Amino acid sequence: MKIVAQRVKKASVFVDGKEIASMNKGTLIYFAAAKEDNKKNADWLADKILSLRIFEDEFGKMNRSLIDVKGSLMVVPQFTLYGNCRKGKRPGFDESASPETANELFKYFVNKLKESSIPVYTGKFRSHMEVTSINDGPVTFIIEK
Repeated sequence: MKIVAQRVKKASVFVDGKEIASMNKGTLIYFAAAKEDNKKNADWLADKILSLRIFEDEFGKMNRSLIDVKGSLMVVPQFTLYGNCRKGKRPGFDESASPETANELFKYFVNKLKESSIPVYTGKFRSHMEVTSINDGPVTFIIEK
C-alpha cells in the first residue's frame, strides 16, 4: 500500500464538473493498493496518518498530529501511484491490485479513518476526478507499507 500525504489548507474533488467533496485544513491523501496488500497494511497506514506529526506547534516545529489540530482528511484513490516507469515510455501497472481488491481496501482504509474523531471526505473510485488543493508548506510525504 502506498499513499502520498500532503498537508493542505484546502482541498476539493470534482467529478463531471460537480464538487463531490471539499475540506479545509488537514491532510490530502492519494491512496493506492498493490497486489499483496491486505487490511493489516490499511490498519497500519490509518494509524500512521492520524498520528503523524506534520503540523506546526507554537514554535514552528512539526510537532502536532491531524488529531491535535482538529483537521480533516481527504482520501483520493489513485492507482497510478503503482505505475512503473522504469522501462519503456508507457507506465506498467503490474504491481497494482485488481480494481475489486483496491476498492475493497480503499473502503476499508476510509472506514478505519472514520473511526477517529476526524472528518473524512473521499474522491470517487474508478472515476475521472479533478483534485484541487492548496499545499501548506509545501509538506508532502510518501508512505508505504
